[in-house]
Amino acid sequence: MSKVDFVESSGNVFADMGLEDADELMIRAQLGYAVRTLLEQQHLKQRDIGEQLGIDQAEVSKLMNGKYHLFSEGRLLGFLNRMDRKVTLRITRRQTGERPLDLG
Repeated sequence: MSKVDFVESSGNVFADMGLEDADELMIRAQLGYAVRTLLEQQHLKQRDIGEQLGIDQAEVSKLMNGKYHLFSEGRLLGFLNRMDRKVTLRITRRQTGERPLDLG
């Protein structure tokens, strides 16, 4: 058997991959996942999702296929607003060793 090495995650897979815009991508992933999960629970057709969110079928397909990086944070928040959802941000101190959020 070969030895398997493990590296502890920072909590942000995009940062672990060394991407420059890792924090932004993580925020988009979290918001996009929330939108997609809520939509999946409604069992809607893509046409109906498009009407609800005010987007065309091609964008619905991108959203439902997890291509969240194609949508701005503001747009994803707008989708949640159209779905009658409240978004709450929680601000806390960083944990020891946790790196600061890079907002560019």
